[in-house]
Amino acid sequence: MSSGLLQKSERSVTVLGGGVAGMTAACALAEAGFHVQLVERRSYLGGRASSYLHPGVDEVIDNCQHVLFGCCTNLVGFYRRIGVIDRIHWTTKMTMIEPGGRTSLLGPSLLPAPFHGLLKLMTAHAFSIADKIALGRAFSALMRPVPANSKQTLGVWLRRNGQTQGALDRFWRLVIASALNADIDSIGLPYAAKVIRELFMNSAEAGSMGMSTVPLSELYAGARSFLERHSCDVFFNVTAEKAEWEEKSAQWTVSTRTGTVTSDFLVLALPFEATARLLPQMPPAAGAPELSRQLEQHRHWPICSVHLWFDREITTLEHAVLLDREIHWMYNKSRLQPWRKLKGRGSYVELVISASRSFAALGREQAIAQAVSELAEYFPAVHEARLEKAALVKEIRATFGVPPGIDASRPASASPWPNCFLAGDWTATGWPSTMESAARSGHLAAEAVCKATGEPRSILNPDLKPEGLMWILSVAKAMF
Repeated sequence: MSSGLLQKSERSVTVLGGGVAGMTAACALAEAGFHVQLVERRSYLGGRASSYLHPGVDEVIDNCQHVLFGCCTNLVGFYRRIGVIDRIHWTTKMTMIEPGGRTSLLGPSLLPAPFHGLLKLMTAHAFSIADKIALGRAFSALMRPVPANSKQTLGVWLRRNGQTQGALDRFWRLVIASALNADIDSIGLPYAAKVIRELFMNSAEAGSMGMSTVPLSELYAGARSFLERHSCDVFFNVTAEKAEWEEKSAQWTVSTRTGTVTSDFLVLALPFEATARLLPQMPPAAGAPELSRQLEQHRHWPICSVHLWFDREITTLEHAVLLDREIHWMYNKSRLQPWRKLKGRGSYVELVISASRSFAALGREQAIAQAVSELAEYFPAVHEARLEKAALVKEIRATFGVPPGIDASRPASASPWPNCFLAGDWTATGWPSTMESAARSGHLAAEAVCKATGEPRSILNPDLKPEGLMWILSVAKAMF
């Protein structure tokens, strides 16, 4: 990379950040006819959703298991655009396992929404009759609108709506809190309500779960290929140090240690803390102090994952929700990613622990030992299996929190500077900290760039339409 890198085209844009937000914006803009320069500080794409060769085990692992759902229309749209949608494995079933091995299967039936998941929920061994009544009460209440400016936490709302301890521990704290990667007393009610409606109430399609059948960085290599096919550029191992706006030429110049990048438009698709670090190196602007204040309000929550390689298969399940222990989710990577299948009967599983600062504080040996011990409570074959190698990954900055009132600190795609736009899961997307939020932000930023050229273009993928009674309720809400 050097000065004079870009031969100026009719419309050009520099995208800083090669995470999901940056890739989504870059590919949408390339398709719209822009010359795009995607700048990433790492040697691969994906950001927090990436994979790498772990030196301790000599295996390519994801930094954490990432999943998507049918309601993630912009992430699905991005995968279709770059040609990797066939690398996503979909399922509508969720197995819950109690210590001792008893299972409960959740999933849709032929009943119309929002009752499609009711039959299996009502027959689930994991919940007592009182738990099921309490969950039904909460689901019924969530069919009514939740004010977007509600100051309630999910925990307060659940207690007010008579949730039993079993419902709190085995559903709300596990399934929902882990989806949002935060404790129920730290989650704003509007975001919790959105997750419940999208995953369990709107339709069976919206709640279907997808997982990559290849390492995440291999999945996102499709974005690089897409950009190169559109005569765009991807620069790795490059960190933006300064951005300057030239009023006369109406261009942005981004300075790095190895040179400069010049373009008509600039998209900052960085994590909120990286955006905050860059702000002092941006031109003075009236709205910059307010943006800085907004960025200061965000906080990270960690996700830990334990990767285990056994000499034999310990379960035939592809994935499962693990109840009543520190570990929350099990993903059988040998089955989800068949190319990983080891010789003989060996297997590789990944365990995910969400929203647990206490587990994140454990040392490597203690964390792995606890995870293996707990895993054996669900799958007795672990007792007979030999653990061949193990890895612990702590993603301390995995997600940002969504407490009540956080929307006031989530800026829109417009920035305080001309021809400069913001993207990232932390921006005002209406979604919590997810890959879908990042993808939506990328599409919103791309739309903003197109609008600034005087040639507006619809890029954001529409949400899935609710079905059954949920569709009727959505129509009624729109009318009244």
